[in-house]
Amino acid sequence: MMQTSPRSDSLRHIVVLFLTLMLFWVMLVDSLVPDRLAIGAVVSLGIALFYRDGLSFFTEFRVTPSAFVAGVRYYALFFRKLAESNLRLAAIIVSPDLPVRPGIVKIRTQLKSRMGRLMLANSITLTPGTLTVEVSGEWLYVHCVTVDSTDVMRATEEIAADFERYLEVMYG
Repeated sequence: MMQTSPRSDSLRHIVVLFLTLMLFWVMLVDSLVPDRLAIGAVVSLGIALFYRDGLSFFTEFRVTPSAFVAGVRYYALFFRKLAESNLRLAAIIVSPDLPVRPGIVKIRTQLKSRMGRLMLANSITLTPGTLTVEVSGEWLYVHCVTVDSTDVMRATEEIAADFERYLEVMYG
């Protein structure tokens, strides 16, 4: 297996981030006029150089067929969980007795990559009724509107395990 130098990794991160930012810039301005492209290129290059160690969604992504399949399944799961949690939270809000049991639970993740942990924390936060308040190594601290269990293993299974299954394949 060929190893890459830190310099080539940094260059790879810069190029990937620059191209990703330029893609979003073109979609945002919806124009290929040279002056707008030049502005986007300057800003994208500046950001890419500032974050040369990697900021891109793709820097730790495993480029394999199974990772792409896991990505599709992950987003399908995310949107299903998003709909379910919206309905569950709406039911809590319209309930006359307002059955909330707020608290912070500790969750242990098996994910090793920074991007995998970030995606997990964001998925939890974007799901109504939960908010990741801290990520510290393998531990996530999550505020829940209704705490069902303070047991680490059970809370991990209820909140994070479904997401982790796919994120492990995508990021490790």
